Amino acid sequence: MASKINFGITPIGKAYLVGAGPGQPDLITVRGLRLLQTADVVLYDSLIAQELLSEIKPSAVQIFVGKRAGHHKKTQPEINRLIVDYVKSGQQVVRLKGGDPFVFGRGGEELLALAAEGLPFEIVPGISSAVAVPAFAGIPVTHRGLSTGFAVITGHEDPHKPEQMNHWMRYAHVPTLVILMGVKNLPLITEQLIEAGRAGNTPAAAISQGTTVHQRTILATLETIAEQVNRQSLPTPAITVIGEVAALHQQLDWFIPQVE
Repeated sequence: MASKINFGITPIGKAYLVGAGPGQPDLITVRGLRLLQTADVVLYDSLIAQELLSEIKPSAVQIFVGKRAGHHKKTQPEINRLIVDYVKSGQQVVRLKGGDPFVFGRGGEELLALAAEGLPFEIVPGISSAVAVPAFAGIPVTHRGLSTGFAVITGHEDPHKPEQMNHWMRYAHVPTLVILMGVKNLPLITEQLIEAGRAGNTPAAAISQGTTVHQRTILATLETIAEQVNRQSLPTPAITVIGEVAALHQQLDWFIPQVE
């Protein structure tokens, strides 16, 4: 019988880009959870629930690489390098990201680093907060008679940049506009949308810490939502939904956070 001989060649590992979902731990996919439970190395972002991290096996290496409001534990090139090096050393690596890794998650950049080295990877999509968080507030992003489409944009960019003017003209009349990471710039964003032609009385909702026990929702209008968010000191992370569908929150709000 032939025997397997190890000539000192390190087997190549594999990277798994896994979406953790929008916040509530059990909203991760079944495949994502299985990979998390068996990984040798897990690099994880901010806002990953502790209950999810507790699923990682005790022998696995856990590395926090989160970024929040300009405070970066590691730079993106450093994160890319870590993933590449661990895969090269033969490890099964899970890169765990909140929401879906391809929705403002920079997942593509990390996979390009692996592809450049000829290393294997797999993408495990996650439930995006852009759709799930409004759903937990009773807000469908599309609804017959109210919205036939939606757009998801980042609120990180400075709304006053010259190149952003066409940006707001383009999105001002999208039936449902979902803005991620936009609390800081919300006064400027709403101002630019109104200047671009969106009616000031358009329903708008801001949802904080969606899908978690700390979820809060503020329902207002496009011209008043920024003031209400500031007045009520709405915590981040928060998602803003602008469009007629936001008003459905009053009828369809179903989620009652249960603090254990």
